[in-house]
Amino acid sequence: MKIGFVLNKVATEACGTSVALMTKAHKMGHEVSAIGVGDFNLHHDGLITIDTTSVPVNKEVKTPEEYLEHLQGSEAETKRIEAISLDVLFIRNNPTEEGADRKWAEQSGIAFGRMIQQLGVLVLNDAYALTKAFIDKLYFEELPKHIKPASIITRKKEDVLNFWEENGKKMVLKPLEGSGGQNVYLIDENQKNLNQIIDTLSDEGYIIAQEYLPDVKDGDIRVILMNGRVLEQDGQKAIIRRVSGEGEFRSNFSLGATANSSELTTAMEHIIEVTAPRLIADGFFFVGLDIVKDKLIEINVLSPGGLDHFSEIDLPDFTDTVIEAIERKLEYKKMHGNQLSNKVLATMH
Repeated sequence: MKIGFVLNKVATEACGTSVALMTKAHKMGHEVSAIGVGDFNLHHDGLITIDTTSVPVNKEVKTPEEYLEHLQGSEAETKRIEAISLDVLFIRNNPTEEGADRKWAEQSGIAFGRMIQQLGVLVLNDAYALTKAFIDKLYFEELPKHIKPASIITRKKEDVLNFWEENGKKMVLKPLEGSGGQNVYLIDENQKNLNQIIDTLSDEGYIIAQEYLPDVKDGDIRVILMNGRVLEQDGQKAIIRRVSGEGEFRSNFSLGATANSSELTTAMEHIIEVTAPRLIADGFFFVGLDIVKDKLIEINVLSPGGLDHFSEIDLPDFTDTVIEAIERKLEYKKMHGNQLSNKVLATMH
């Protein structure tokens, strides 16, 4: 299998879920290419080429850290390939992590993904689904309201202040387009610079004001779904509790949260049952759900992570299951030719 992973930038990629998946695919004997969002080329005759970076296929690596060291080191192989030579393109870049100097990079991966998908390469997640859910917090708001906290998305200060009053002067404010817990604020009745926070966030774009859930003090639960089902390996489920650090209400690993174990509760099962049909219909292969008790607080369809933290709670990293699922999709594609669309293949179990 020739599989390309689309990243923000190869040289700056950190050792997370994408690298864990690349490492596993490499160890399983597949030809793995790393692709930055600036590495695509569209030629006047319609040919799409990609400047790829790879760890030599015969290079033995033991850990994702070692794999990344080789990928970003002098031994890495760089070559230009035709996009159509790939079997799979796995879009894993996070547009919300791009800085103001790289606005061009935000939609490039998905845009080229759509074109490459039209060439017959299997693209995961489905590139048209990613276009539809490019602002994943808006996609989240399309889900049934009973599984979500109350919220409002606006750029009007008056609306935000009214929501604050209606919710007992306690709410969470965050940018519509953001990730990693950046610029997320817990606002209560003692907040003295609320107007300044609203002005700062609205200067950047739309704001989400969301109902505060008291149970967030115990952290949130990240559930990884694959093909619309909870990701499993060796009877273990890809569910992890992210516990906030002292004095911090945000539960992001990037902000110092620690990992803890969690069972699959009845409330989580209901949220998954409600959410999964939509994800399957839209063509989302790999998705992260963030849950607090009986409410879904966020959905990540662009670059869901967390696999690199499961070892901290004595669980497998689940990468075997993910790569094997991709292998099966290629078998289905080979058996059925063009009779199955990319969207259907993306979520076939």
